[in-house]
Amino acid sequence: MSRVGLKPIEIPEGVEVTFNGNTVNVKGPKGELSRDLHPDIKVNMNDNVITLERPSDHKDHRALHGTTRSLINNMVEGVSKGFEKTLEIIGVGYRAQKQGNKTVVNAGYSHPVELDEIEGIEIDVPKNTLITVKGIDKELVGAVASNIRAIRPPEPYKGKGIRYQNEHVRRKEGKTAK
Repeated sequence: MSRVGLKPIEIPEGVEVTFNGNTVNVKGPKGELSRDLHPDIKVNMNDNVITLERPSDHKDHRALHGTTRSLINNMVEGVSKGFEKTLEIIGVGYRAQKQGNKTVVNAGYSHPVELDEIEGIEIDVPKNTLITVKGIDKELVGAVASNIRAIRPPEPYKGKGIRYQNEHVRRKEGKTAK
């Protein structure tokens, strides 16, 4: 039994949710999102509360139940509050800066890495060792943050690289001299 799928989704004030067949549209103060849902999952909406039902206890339907509920909940949360991921840059000479609508990351390579602006995503550099990725689509915010982290993932010996804020990097002991 899906515990996530059984939770009702409460729609906050100022957010409008409409269903058109298998398509859900969510409109709020921060923007608008749309997504196609699987036709097997039945979505009920009454009094600003969305509930989901599955047709059977088949393994595929159980998986879709929780996933669909999470997708709709993330859309509602995104248009009302938004999502944000912060990355830290650690290492001597490693830094980031904004140049117009591009973000330039110096991460120890011979050339700096340039990141173009992506529609629906705002990349901000409050300090030269911090990068903030903001947007209303949770999936897109996570993908962009992951791509930035992939420029130079943290290494286990000195901990240098780009990591999520509050991410624990497991450190290894180096060679010992005898």
